[in-house]
Amino acid sequence: MTTKTRTGADCVIEGLRQAGAEIIYGLPGGAVLDIFSKLYHADDMKLVLVRHEQGATHMADGYARATGKVGVCLVTSGPGATNAVTGLATACMDGIPMVCISGQVPSHMIGNDAFQEADTTGITRAVTKHNYLVNSAADLPRIMAEAFHIASTGKPGPVLIDIPKDIQRAETTAPASAGADLSGYRPVSGCNPEQVKQLADAINAAERPLLYTGGGILAGNAASELTALARKANIPVTTTLMGLGGFPETDPLALRMLGMHGTVTANRAVGECDLLISAGARFDDRVTGKISEFAPRAKKAHIDIDPSSIDKSVPVEIPVVGNVKDVLAALIDQVEAREPTAWNEHLDELQAQFPLAYDESTDELLPQYVIDMVYKVSGGDALIVTDVGQHQMWAAHFFKYTEPRSFVTSGGLGTMGFGLPAGIGVQSAFPDRNVVVLSGDGSIQMCLQELVVAVEHGWNVNTVILNNGHLGMVRQWQEMFYSKEYAGSVLKQEDRPANEKMPAPASDKFLPDFVKLAEAYGAVGVRVTKKEEVVPALEKAFSTNAPVVIECIVREEENVYPMVPPGASLDEMICSMA
Repeated sequence: MTTKTRTGADCVIEGLRQAGAEIIYGLPGGAVLDIFSKLYHADDMKLVLVRHEQGATHMADGYARATGKVGVCLVTSGPGATNAVTGLATACMDGIPMVCISGQVPSHMIGNDAFQEADTTGITRAVTKHNYLVNSAADLPRIMAEAFHIASTGKPGPVLIDIPKDIQRAETTAPASAGADLSGYRPVSGCNPEQVKQLADAINAAERPLLYTGGGILAGNAASELTALARKANIPVTTTLMGLGGFPETDPLALRMLGMHGTVTANRAVGECDLLISAGARFDDRVTGKISEFAPRAKKAHIDIDPSSIDKSVPVEIPVVGNVKDVLAALIDQVEAREPTAWNEHLDELQAQFPLAYDESTDELLPQYVIDMVYKVSGGDALIVTDVGQHQMWAAHFFKYTEPRSFVTSGGLGTMGFGLPAGIGVQSAFPDRNVVVLSGDGSIQMCLQELVVAVEHGWNVNTVILNNGHLGMVRQWQEMFYSKEYAGSVLKQEDRPANEKMPAPASDKFLPDFVKLAEAYGAVGVRVTKKEEVVPALEKAFSTNAPVVIECIVREEENVYPMVPPGASLDEMICSMA
């Protein structure tokens, strides 16, 4: 029996098909044209032409976060690959499954400074879970299968496959892969019964237990197990930014987000609990604050699929290595059912005393009000995607997430420019859902060119820009810790002096004009300057059969509270500057 002769590019398409890839986000170039040529004839896969390779990675990332599937992007050599680095790092930090295929100069030219050559595997080694430089077309069926397997198992992450142009054209009769078989890669599965029993005994003995959950709950599809465990034993739940949606925030046990901009109740609960159970979270510095004073009264347990994460930042007494879904399922059977206790009542009182709130009486347009109205007008039934900054924290505060994968954001790397392309990736996966991108006037300009992609494909993603004329979170830190020295954080054009070539802009103008920019890309642009305009604008956006950009001119010097100063402990949080 003979195997059909295929080119390396054929093997790539074959591997994508075998992995179930639906959408490929990419931008062509000379070193990857052979793959694009084959993709042109692949009717079972959709090619989405982006306008910048960073946009391709963020779209693939958004698709992966919203679906749980592996996102795929395709870029050329040299600057195409280096432009993808930020998106790879974003996915790597947050454990997002992605396969990035990059073109490379012909094998014999590698190392000769050829046109558009870059050491892509060297550059991306630190920002990928694994990467490959393909040396033979015969290796491609195996490598494609391995890449998708590595990306989606264990702790997920991005994998890069760098393919020289001659390898794409070379012919092979290598059989299609029957699946990955990596002797050196054995991701953890199941759980250790003895470790689970130790944790269950600790939960049953605890008077003030607290569940601290993160993005691993979503990656491990463990939201239902988490909810069942918390409700059976009446354990309060606090969630990281990456874990929002893993536990319904409308539940009485939900303390919402903890950490630097966490709720007062969540942060106090961490300080007062006698058992802290981390599930799918990694004790990030934005959560712990001053590590030596983090959860000082608590015995600490850590459930994680990655053994290297345990004891990495915070020493724990009860390590539980395993798949978080399996661990929580086993705990449900072993923990005792418990009625609400004095601990629950105490935290309920704190929630009533310290709610997340803003000045609803003011006539000024506040950013918190805008997000509150997004929640109310959408009925909470929207997929929220954010950029990075103040609006990201307000999105965590004033929209309540009740289902997994309903909140998409860049957590670990904090990548400005992530929001719009990631939102397009989410919308491409769920074209009939209401997707809302929340951004700032700083973040949105980093990948705004991708708006045309939404227009081209008829993906009606809605973008709400909270325009305060500044890099808002930078400005807040400068106000609080740098004597209001707003160096490099002012984006507004007001009071800028005229020069001999350009007159001073009108004092009430912000540049650029986001409404005109939206219209230039073929989208609908709306500007909002008053509170009473917000709800009609949102209602229009949610009912319009086109991408809509709503620019909201909000109070400039509004700050995010609560806030734990950098290097401080969680009990040193600032609730206002008043």
